[in-house]
Amino acid sequence: MGLEQKIDTAIGASALDWWREAGVDALIDEVPRNWLATEPPPVPSRREPAARPAAPVAPALSFPDTLAAFEAWRLSDAAPEATWPGARIGAQGSATSGLMILLEMPEREDVPEKLLSGAPGALFDRILAAIGRDRASIYLAPMAVVRPISGRIPADAEASLATLIRAQVRLAAPKALLIIGNAASRALIGTDVARARGHLRAINHEGGEGSATAVASFHPRFLLERPAAKAEAWKDLQLLIRGLS
Repeated sequence: MGLEQKIDTAIGASALDWWREAGVDALIDEVPRNWLATEPPPVPSRREPAARPAAPVAPALSFPDTLAAFEAWRLSDAAPEATWPGARIGAQGSATSGLMILLEMPEREDVPEKLLSGAPGALFDRILAAIGRDRASIYLAPMAVVRPISGRIPADAEASLATLIRAQVRLAAPKALLIIGNAASRALIGTDVARARGHLRAINHEGGEGSATAVASFHPRFLLERPAAKAEAWKDLQLLIRGLS
């Protein structure tokens, strides 16, 4: 036996003596054991996978049950976005037009008198003209009445705002819906625009009567950045026209 091996053996024996004197006389299990218990320790079982976190649940909200009162309430200090910095911009146009267009939020340059301003708004007006409509003959509503500083609806506010926009759809009772934006699409269809578009879907009026046909499509801002997507957007508009007929 070499010198190094003798040293290792001596160190190992010394370590075992130390543990024995400390009262450790058996190997330690992976599962914690009560050494003073009189009952035998439980047999280790297979580790269960961690439970998935529960989906966010929207807090209970109390809001008016008529459309005019609801629109006023959405711009009041009782609305979920009341503490967000920025102008509050509510729904515009005619709820009796039969066509509701749902946005995620106001644009950065929007003013209370006009949702969708600037270059995206100019393209939006041309889109409306292509289907024989204008701003007076649609009901244009934002999911969030204040634009978040980040330009994206916060995850912790999305469930509450989804509850409110579904209530607004029920109160407006449109014949057809054009949904623009991922958060808005998730609120009403359950998935992002990329997966939702290209199909004519039915949206039931929760707690109300009837349903609306719904189409998800690209935001005008996206179409300005990627003109090649306009052909796909036109297909979405044709589906919308079919839903209005």
